Amino acid sequence: MEQTPWYQLDDASQLDTPALVIYPDRVQANIQLLIDAIDDVNRLRPHVKTNKSREATRLMLDAGITKFKCATIAEAEMLAYCGANDVLLAYQPSVPKMHRLLALMNAYPETQFACLVDNLTTAQHLSELAVEADRIVPVYIDLNVGMNRTGISPGDAVLTLYAELSQLVGVRPVGLHAYDGHLRNPDLAARTVDCDAAFQPVKQLQETLVERGFATPALVVGGSPTFPIHAKRADVECSPGTFIYWDKGYQAGLPEQPFLTAALVVARVISLPDATTVCLDLGHKSVAPEGDLAQRVTFLNAPELKAVGQSEEHLVVEAGPGHSYQIGDVLYGLPNHICPTVALYERAYTIEAGEVSGEWLTIARDRKLSV
Repeated sequence: MEQTPWYQLDDASQLDTPALVIYPDRVQANIQLLIDAIDDVNRLRPHVKTNKSREATRLMLDAGITKFKCATIAEAEMLAYCGANDVLLAYQPSVPKMHRLLALMNAYPETQFACLVDNLTTAQHLSELAVEADRIVPVYIDLNVGMNRTGISPGDAVLTLYAELSQLVGVRPVGLHAYDGHLRNPDLAARTVDCDAAFQPVKQLQETLVERGFATPALVVGGSPTFPIHAKRADVECSPGTFIYWDKGYQAGLPEQPFLTAALVVARVISLPDATTVCLDLGHKSVAPEGDLAQRVTFLNAPELKAVGQSEEHLVVEAGPGHSYQIGDVLYGLPNHICPTVALYERAYTIEAGEVSGEWLTIARDRKLSV
């Protein structure tokens, strides 16, 4: 007897499409896989940019994870609302965001908030506002280890800034942040060599700061591609995010990591334009429209379909001559990049035992919650 695929709904007739669906049992399995891959759960600081939901956050909290990383004030507030102990805003705030961060610190005194800085001017603005609010903001210096978007290259400038931060009232330097998301060689051995080379000057900075009399700076490093490498280092915090749902891109590019794909987009055939093509209700607004068109989504129950055109609400796929697809057929798509795909949906439907069991609101896709 043929077994029903893990992703398939027993009855999809009541699920409007396009829809984002999440499989909580696989999410929980991924959280446990993450915990099992490191020696101490306190060295985990997952990034919530992927899930943006209270429900996924609570599953991590229930598993013993207490530290988190985020990219927006809304994500930071969601984490505090859920009871996270320690939240790092892994983004250098502009002045309006500084006001909001300080408001969060007032609204959620049980949560420790911190943020990134990579220059003295930003730190001085933050210091002035923090003094006015009678707060001290912990800050991490953002290091550029190859992403080339923000941060300071490891070197003397970092040491100088760290010393300058220590003299400011209202801020307190507590660590270094180094995101190496550009290191994605599918060969783990080669990726390890690259990762070690990028990490070495970060470790050297930490040691030098200690030699100069500072308390040992915390190191927050890496993302999903380098997680298994950094997880083996002593005394660093690791911050993968995609692990919780996984996706086609990382499934193909990081074969050594055993995480399960746990979020899909469900689509329907809505038109048969000609003898060889099929049109689906999965446009730019429903799956991350980045990268090569043919790789944006892979249909688990129709892997032979190849995307040939996409617009805001439609995806045209090549099915070939003599295909059997009909209007209304349901397709289960694995996004190549799940993080921006999740952000396209205000809610996800949870699937358990082949049935729609509930909804997870993607609450932190909003730019503002209460502050």
